[in-house]
Amino acid sequence: MKFASLGSGSEGNALLISAAAGDQRPSSGTTVMLDCGFTLREAEKRMLRLGLDPSDVSGIVVTHEHSDHVSGVFKFARRYRIPVWLSYGTWQAVAEQANDVDVRFCADGQKLAIGDLELSPYTVPHDAREPVQYVASDGDRRLGVLTDAGQPTAHLVQALDACDALLLECNHDRDMLDRSPYPAFLKRRIGGDYGHLANDASAEILRLLDKSRLKRVIGAHLSQQNNTPELARAAIESVLGTTFGEIGIACQEEGFAWLDV
Repeated sequence: MKFASLGSGSEGNALLISAAAGDQRPSSGTTVMLDCGFTLREAEKRMLRLGLDPSDVSGIVVTHEHSDHVSGVFKFARRYRIPVWLSYGTWQAVAEQANDVDVRFCADGQKLAIGDLELSPYTVPHDAREPVQYVASDGDRRLGVLTDAGQPTAHLVQALDACDALLLECNHDRDMLDRSPYPAFLKRRIGGDYGHLANDASAEILRLLDKSRLKRVIGAHLSQQNNTPELARAAIESVLGTTFGEIGIACQEEGFAWLDV
């Protein structure tokens, strides 16, 4: 199993997860897209950069209704005639966009199979109707995905235990957010219990996890105004150490290339 990002941040998010292994082309196994916050044309362009034809995507799973995660989902699904999985609460927020799309519902704790991949949705604290995040498995390895959560919870830690790789939100540095020119209400929203994970909160999640299988961690959804890749990496290294397997940072413009789980 491998994964790649089309881009990660407040201007658009999309993650690709493929059951293909090693040097195999992504199209040789089931490929799922998690969220699509880019225009159809931009998503197609970024996919081709990763060597994937958009028609090779077998399905889209959605975390929540915020535009940086869902704005391109239904146009992409209509163009390539692929199903979309999302929670019922999320569907209620985006139903008007979902005409002529094969929509299927998922919920916390209910595993769903898409080709060679199994996706396990789990609830997270975020200011959306019914937000979920996902753990993906090919039957051998587990990839945990966590962005857009305001605080660590026992439930999300349990969901992410014993993953082989982890995409983990490191949205902001608390001091940078406090000093930013953002209005007070926005600072409260971002830094609140239903906002986004600060670097130290992400580190706390890492401390709590069963890391016995963990080999790769990618920091994601970094604020371009209130964080830096160096600070995010330092937060991860504060728990895992500087000799840990692989630590990377996803960026807004390029995401990251294919990585093995």
